[in-house]
Amino acid sequence: MGMIAGNRTLPFLFAEEARKKGVSRLFAVAFENETDPNLSKWVDEIEWVRVGQLNRLIRAFKEHDIQQCVMVGQIAPKNLFDLRPDLRAIAMLMRLKEKNAHTIFGGIAAELGKDGIELVEATPWLAAHMPGKGFTLGIKPSKQQLEEVDFGFRMAKAVSELEIGQTVVVKEGTILAVEGFEGTDECLKRGGVLAGKKGGAVAVKVAKKNHDFRFDIPCVGARTIEICAQAGIRTLAFEAEKTLLLEKDRVEQLARKEKISLVAAG
Repeated sequence: MGMIAGNRTLPFLFAEEARKKGVSRLFAVAFENETDPNLSKWVDEIEWVRVGQLNRLIRAFKEHDIQQCVMVGQIAPKNLFDLRPDLRAIAMLMRLKEKNAHTIFGGIAAELGKDGIELVEATPWLAAHMPGKGFTLGIKPSKQQLEEVDFGFRMAKAVSELEIGQTVVVKEGTILAVEGFEGTDECLKRGGVLAGKKGGAVAVKVAKKNHDFRFDIPCVGARTIEICAQAGIRTLAFEAEKTLLLEKDRVEQLARKEKISLVAAG
């Protein structure tokens, strides 16, 4: 199995679960200044490339006889547009009428397919870490918070249809922040500021309709909880069965410490 590995902890979780489920050989292509170098200890072989070196990425998989791969971990949004693309990446980008994370990664998947490498969803290996509806951690949410979650869920779903983002921050029936190009973390911070000194905002993160999980799995982890705490966000909801909960023990510890309610909604 091949792995296109971005940053944070998801590549490590995938490597662990893939081993448990019988993947005997794991080869990773990792990105300079993005992927955690410690990943090399979790895979059989690893090759480092820059974001934008599409031909080198594909060549690495072909040289190691990889016919199927997954894409796991984040690539910082700014790096998708601050890249130094090779000729193959330039040609791919020129064919795209719209340039956002989904179209760019979709183009990469198409280029992989031209060389006989299938990009597949990582979710079959990770399903045990995707909580179902009714799952909660941390502080029990109030009735008002759950009503805010329902409102935020509807708004986040509507916004996601417009290819803007998949996270909103709401308070008392008002949308304070919508995720854009800056990513989830910055959206949470901005929403926290707009909630005022008393805080108490609710954040909701969802998957899009017909979401392509091959190159984007919504994730919540310890870092997300830390940012919510800093921003004064008291409730964080995510879409049930479509969101990965990373570092569960650490997340639960932080949620209790910071008095944050974590809810799987849908």
